[in-house]
Amino acid sequence: MARTGYIRCMRSPAIVITFLVVHVSWAQLGDGRKVFTRADSLRGSIGPERAWWNVVGYDVGVRPDFVERSIEGRTQIAFDAVADGQRMQIDLQQPLVVDSILTDVADFKDGAIAVSYKTIPFIREENVIWVDLPQAMKSGEAATITIHYHGTPRAARNPPWDGGWIWKTDAHGNPWMSVACQGLGSSMWYPCKDHQSDEPEYGANLRITVADSLQAIANGRLRSTEKNNDGTSTWHWQVKNPINTYNLVPYIGKYVHFGEVYDGVEGPLDCDYWVLAHNEDLARGQFKQVPQMLRCFEEWLGPYAFYADGYKLVESPHLGMEHQSAIAYGNGFRNGYLGTDLSGTGHGLQWDYIIVHESGHEWFGNSITSADIADMWVHEGFTDYTETIFTECQQGKQAAEEYVIGLRRNIRNDKPIIGPYGVNDEGSGDMYYKGANLIHMIRHIVGDSTFKAMLLEMNKRFYHKTTTSAEVEAFICNFTNRPLEGIFDQYLRQTRIPVLEWGIRKGTLWMRWTNCVDGFMMPIKFTTRGITFRAVAGTQWRKNCGKGGNGNNIEFDRNWYIHSSKVKLRRSMLPKDAGCLFRSGIQPMPEE
Repeated sequence: MARTGYIRCMRSPAIVITFLVVHVSWAQLGDGRKVFTRADSLRGSIGPERAWWNVVGYDVGVRPDFVERSIEGRTQIAFDAVADGQRMQIDLQQPLVVDSILTDVADFKDGAIAVSYKTIPFIREENVIWVDLPQAMKSGEAATITIHYHGTPRAARNPPWDGGWIWKTDAHGNPWMSVACQGLGSSMWYPCKDHQSDEPEYGANLRITVADSLQAIANGRLRSTEKNNDGTSTWHWQVKNPINTYNLVPYIGKYVHFGEVYDGVEGPLDCDYWVLAHNEDLARGQFKQVPQMLRCFEEWLGPYAFYADGYKLVESPHLGMEHQSAIAYGNGFRNGYLGTDLSGTGHGLQWDYIIVHESGHEWFGNSITSADIADMWVHEGFTDYTETIFTECQQGKQAAEEYVIGLRRNIRNDKPIIGPYGVNDEGSGDMYYKGANLIHMIRHIVGDSTFKAMLLEMNKRFYHKTTTSAEVEAFICNFTNRPLEGIFDQYLRQTRIPVLEWGIRKGTLWMRWTNCVDGFMMPIKFTTRGITFRAVAGTQWRKNCGKGGNGNNIEFDRNWYIHSSKVKLRRSMLPKDAGCLFRSGIQPMPEE
């Protein structure tokens, strides 16, 4: 795939995107369509009615009706203009209905400026609300709009993969509600700018009104619980950090709370756990893994990114999701992935998949966010590799290698990992297992110390930022001082697995890469006659110009996700001016 149409944006500035027309994961993966509609482009791109304004904060109020399966809501969007503009694109998915939209208007009355709220017109186009402000805004100005709405939101059919609003009951018949909307979009339950590139830099408020007999949990910290005069209470939660719109969710049920304080690298971190009352004993035992996980990840990835908002696990009526500072937990209080090991090695049964994987997203996905979901491998590939990192912390390096290599059995190579840009469409679900193995291979190319330093610097460089695959790739190449561009192209933009052809002619070892992108070049480590060597092969035949490494029986390092094929070499196949596999011949590997 050609490297075109990359989004180059960070939070706040106006963003322009060039239009380019079963994984066990939490993202609702694209359905493989090749033809995209205007609705897809409106949702997936930053058009002119999105580009001129930047979200500063959300204040969302919602009141669900469990019997009617409906909601009433009010969303206030605080924004500022980064360019001149008047018409806004607000996203709210059908069948939800907008009742009214208001904006603040400044008037000069009685010798003073008075701010009032004025109802403004809007037009509906499928899942988009076109809003025309009373007057054009100039760059640098700020305002708010408030949208009142109601209706029956899309119900989740198979959450979290086929998402929506979740209406369930617990084992004792109590209402149990939540939302899973990654990929589908948060606009299925509240109006917003439903695009990952624009997170509110000053966070969000979520006010949930539920029956007095229930508890309502959300992201961030609980600011108040107020009883109303109708048998309901409103729970007010506040997030201080930037947050993806799909991560802002309510959890409503018969919950109990317990917690602990983790002594983290940036001081005390509040860890709060909300579970259904009848599961408290199970949760107290299972959630003892949290401090171990945090200790490991802070060593490898840097400080937890949301100290101001705390860390929470909230029992959910679906398997799990990385809802920032309030992770959805539905793994049944057992190790593995619903009691199984995705790697087939047994190592994944030593820890709880949802605790480890979804917490890894706090670094990759929640703090570091891809601006377009086409680049979601930045979330899922690195997060999938955090499972390997935790396995190493818990069980050692050999077990970690066995775990990530075991994940290869789930790779499909059905389509490229990076999807089409600007249409809200993801690439292959291989972004998880293949993405993790790409990262693991890069680790072995650059070495452990460089790799660990790279992860730490990456989480500093992109802290609380939106970014692109292109920017992440460039960062890795620059930090490691390695020409990895072809490797990224091969594994992210192709489905072919490179084949290393090799053979011996007149006692000399020859190698080349095939089934790969033009100009592909990658180091490879192999063992022969009990000695381990490193060579650098390209797409043209190269020979061993030095001594050693010419054995007929070669074992290639299992940490490289490649295929190999021994070839019977003829003189006509080999160039007369062949380059060396290394400048001074194949080099023995030093002890690691």
